[in-house]
Amino acid sequence: MIRQFELVERVKRYDPQADEDALNRGYVFAMRAHGAQTRANGDPYFSHPLEVAGILTHYRLDTASIVTALLHDTVEDTHATIEDIKRMFGEEVARLVDGVTKLTRIELQSEHTRQAENFRKLVLAMSEDIRVLLVKLADRLHNMRTLKFLNDHEKRRRIASETMEIYAPLAERMGMQEMKNELEDLAFAELNAHARESIIARLAFLREHGGNLIPRIIEHIRQTLRSNELDSEVVGREKTPYSIWQKMQHKNLNFEQLCDIMAFRVIVPTQEDCYRGLGIVHSAYPVIPGRFKDYISTPKPNGYRSLHTGVFGPERQRIEVQIRTREMHEIAEYGVAAHWHYKQESDHTNGRQYRWLRELLEILEHTGGAEEFLEHTKLEMFQDEVFCFTPKGDLINLPTGSTPVDFAYAVHSEIGDKCVGAKINGRLMPLRTVLQNGDQIEIITSKAQTPSPTWERFVVTGKARARIRRFIRSKERDQYLQLGRSILERAFQQEGYDCSDKALEGVLKNFKQPTTDDLYAQVGAGHLTGRAVVEVVLPGLRKKRSFVEKVVPLGRSRRKSQVKGPGIPIRGLIPGMALHFAGCCHPLPGDRIVGVVTTGKGVTIHTIDCETLEEFAGQPERWIDVSWDTGENGETTHVGRVQVTVLNEPGSLGALTTVIARNAGNITNLKITNRTMQFFEILVDIEVRDVAHLTDIIAALRVTQSVNAADRARR
Repeated sequence: MIRQFELVERVKRYDPQADEDALNRGYVFAMRAHGAQTRANGDPYFSHPLEVAGILTHYRLDTASIVTALLHDTVEDTHATIEDIKRMFGEEVARLVDGVTKLTRIELQSEHTRQAENFRKLVLAMSEDIRVLLVKLADRLHNMRTLKFLNDHEKRRRIASETMEIYAPLAERMGMQEMKNELEDLAFAELNAHARESIIARLAFLREHGGNLIPRIIEHIRQTLRSNELDSEVVGREKTPYSIWQKMQHKNLNFEQLCDIMAFRVIVPTQEDCYRGLGIVHSAYPVIPGRFKDYISTPKPNGYRSLHTGVFGPERQRIEVQIRTREMHEIAEYGVAAHWHYKQESDHTNGRQYRWLRELLEILEHTGGAEEFLEHTKLEMFQDEVFCFTPKGDLINLPTGSTPVDFAYAVHSEIGDKCVGAKINGRLMPLRTVLQNGDQIEIITSKAQTPSPTWERFVVTGKARARIRRFIRSKERDQYLQLGRSILERAFQQEGYDCSDKALEGVLKNFKQPTTDDLYAQVGAGHLTGRAVVEVVLPGLRKKRSFVEKVVPLGRSRRKSQVKGPGIPIRGLIPGMALHFAGCCHPLPGDRIVGVVTTGKGVTIHTIDCETLEEFAGQPERWIDVSWDTGENGETTHVGRVQVTVLNEPGSLGALTTVIARNAGNITNLKITNRTMQFFEILVDIEVRDVAHLTDIIAALRVTQSVNAADRARR
């Protein structure tokens, strides 16, 4: 445990002007407040805030942040109050402590809702002062380091999942790569220990057979740069197990295909030296095509700047080389926290200077609830980026897979709402076109245009989806309101009365609706029946059995009519229509799909890239626009097909089935399609929940020692 004078010395080492008295008072106050409290591992509870403060000293944060770390649990877990803290430490520290404390004071119905509401409050708190997020990230990092001491397995998985889904992406957005890597790896160890152990074993095998490979490569690169009279520092590292796993999943690669398992950083004095160093590296080693990225001329939104290139380096090893200055390196590792070292100014407390944070606040304004907000912001944070330009040359960063509609909303919400077309590099292109790096986009707008519900099928940014859904909700409400008014007027007329707002105002409390418009909308949506409202307004009516109606939400009754065929309902079909899944492409929830009307079979569902669809290319009248609707039956299983190549040796088939079982897959069929002296080629049919579940299984197979290759089969 860090001692009091050690904590003060750490802070004074990088900030000689630090308030030593405040640090000492914070240490003593927190130690006395937590008293005899202990943690799950038996350590004094005070060790936790002390370690959180220690983590923040590593990032060289200011005195107020360190004191906040010491006090961040006192209001929640002890008798201390915000007023006590304000009196002893001032307004600034009290506000920071209050911002962190509010995140834990939430009691809602479900764990998922609580997570969503926590995240919503975190965004609001850090929009006022970004240091709230820095303290919270350090708090989560120490909790993850001690996660193994919790006995509750489900609680450990929930915390690890929340870390992977929210806190690691936030750390990345803040540019804190070192913290992001550790958070991901600690969560990965809890969520998928078998896959992590497999990757660690493969890395150990490479180290064992490569000997001192990394030091040899470092020395070779250093000598190459030195011979060209470039002053530089070269360091090497292995990629983290989770980063390897993620790249194998997303880029459909096997372990041996990865070129950046080993990454080498070249640190040079100036920005000009970065480009000079790149030229030296490219002259000395063959370049791997498509691996060069210039984040100096086009920095990432979190401020990250560096040159990346992939080469066949010394000893013909596929390696990644990152070239940056010392300042760029500090910001790459510590992100926004590095600015306390380079720029001691007060403007860092205003979180609104971060574009991505402003966009989260815009999403918060337009979403229907905390859970929808969490869904949209995950879309915003989880994807790689493409860089596009406006006609004036302004740079817009977007997630991979973005379309002109996403671009329009990124420029301005009003431009997105009024978008009718787009020119990409001077050519008029469809709005669903996927944008590529370097595209120049000109958005065509019209005052008469409104967001189209069909846009939601292809946009990928949270901001665009939130705006579109908000418009759809408002239009749906207008339609429900008109329909509900018609239903009630007819119901009253059947009893010989006129429907009036005055009559309905007296029964609003009975139905827990604030206004008559809300009551009309509830009737129009099917959540209430006209007969039920009439009987409350006119209690003297005789309730005839023949007129008694059961209140069933229309949405639910529609879903039931669609689920008669396979398990998960499909949006876009006429209720009662026969439905089949194609055996040629095995569509799964999460795939983009299309329906084809087949004589004698009803509608057959194919994936959008199924080769069989070419047979129907000349018959567009048989195509139906459909999509998955997993709202009610998310646990239904579907069959996915995987093509696996395994080593022809004892135990290979057992390893294959064990990996599938560990990842909650159920094998329904297995067929050996080819056999040689070295390998078996096998088709495996597996029951899975959706395409993401199948992707996890394929990724787990790829890191298995006896599996040479694994891919989704399309036949």
